[in-house]
Amino acid sequence: MQDKENDLTEPNGRRSRATIRLPLWALGLLSVVFAVAVLASAVWLFNTIRNTAAAASAGDLPEFSLSTTDEVEDPFAAAVDESSVAESEEPLPELAPEDIRPWSGTERINILFLGVDQRCDEQGPSHTDTIMLATVDPVSKSAALFSLPRDLWIEIPGFGVDRINQAYYFGQAFEYPGGGPALAQETVESLLGVPVDYYLTVDFQAFVDAVNLIGGLTIDVPEAIVDDTYPDNCYGYDPFSIQVGKQRLDGEVALKYARTRATAGGDVDRAQRQQAVLLAIREQVAQFDQLPGLIVQAPLLWRSLQENVTTNLPLQDLLELAMLVQAIPAGNIRTAVLDYDYVYIETTPDGRQVLVPRREEIRALRDEVFAAPVIPTPVIANLQQLMSQEEARVAIYNGTPVFGLAANTQDYLQELGITVAEVGNADSSGFSTSQVIDYGAHPQTVRYLIQEMGILPLNTREAEATDPQGEFDILVIIGEDWATRIQGES
Repeated sequence: MQDKENDLTEPNGRRSRATIRLPLWALGLLSVVFAVAVLASAVWLFNTIRNTAAAASAGDLPEFSLSTTDEVEDPFAAAVDESSVAESEEPLPELAPEDIRPWSGTERINILFLGVDQRCDEQGPSHTDTIMLATVDPVSKSAALFSLPRDLWIEIPGFGVDRINQAYYFGQAFEYPGGGPALAQETVESLLGVPVDYYLTVDFQAFVDAVNLIGGLTIDVPEAIVDDTYPDNCYGYDPFSIQVGKQRLDGEVALKYARTRATAGGDVDRAQRQQAVLLAIREQVAQFDQLPGLIVQAPLLWRSLQENVTTNLPLQDLLELAMLVQAIPAGNIRTAVLDYDYVYIETTPDGRQVLVPRREEIRALRDEVFAAPVIPTPVIANLQQLMSQEEARVAIYNGTPVFGLAANTQDYLQELGITVAEVGNADSSGFSTSQVIDYGAHPQTVRYLIQEMGILPLNTREAEATDPQGEFDILVIIGEDWATRIQGES
């Protein structure tokens, strides 16, 4: 946290929660992953290093050692605090190209990023200075970063109403199952009404080391900042200032830029700066000329992150997810912050200033961010007539927790002339996007369903078996995207 907990001066179905520590080399992939966009860049780096090493002789590549960085000329890399890096004898990875496969799932993945505020080598419970939900849709090849202010005043399951950054603290202090990350996950799920699949916690040193080891960042600063009371790593002050315009930042300055609240928008401005820093990391790593320096510096980064990053993201999922994000165009990554259109300042009975959520507005923003974009399909003038000629029987299974959604969808489709033979519930209520399974040759009916329900064409397939488990020809599993659309039209 930047300042005391009671200071605020701004104007305006459960998964396993087991925590793991990834191998050093896997954390190397995760080194610049403080957002989903950065995951992609990390795997790009790994593949490029491996391919370059295979194509070149030993004399063509810079040498590196796990025990020294004396030969590193990058001024940003020289700023890394080597005393924070843990000793390790774990060998470097030896992976074949086939070991890293693209993500094969079709469901949306949500990852909670937590920046942990721990100072003076403190031991014990700590708070989260940064709370950001990253979401990736593998079907539409899109992603988003959704930032939550730390002073958001909401219900923490089992602990009553408090600031959202207290969830991590309570989870640690009271030995909640899964600890601070698990309670933070459940708190965000309760607020937004979306599942949180994984978490990633990063402390200040991990961030500083990662930025320094990629050579720093270029940030276009929109307004000058002067923060005379920026906190040092203990409980004193380390004044910070920065001018307007493009600036080159090392890890320490990038951390200050991402953490300061000394602008008119306070915590909201800070969330926007944090997102800008994450996207700048992605941009920096994506440049091919970073390769030689990163080869030299990678071992130091791996060791640092072993101590300063934790996640419940399984290793195989990490690799596959990184390959997925690598394929997402920069234009398909959006950002959202709960600014003063979505919260308002209030003072609690004990004198704390907090941000109270405007729930209807937040719900609308959530629906916008987490609903998959509709992909246009070709317009066929007589499509309804062609559909009717196929005489396909359609089953509607509800893949969401929304009660009665299948029955409402049945009414909707029957008005369009579609024969609905069966309604029911899917095996899971966690479908984020709707699916269409054709148990025969009914292409026009499938096209009609895509057109009228806004289903992604990639979410349709022909069944391997010709006989369905019921008296129908086509199965539609409705997901959160359809729930959002039909509720908006009702």
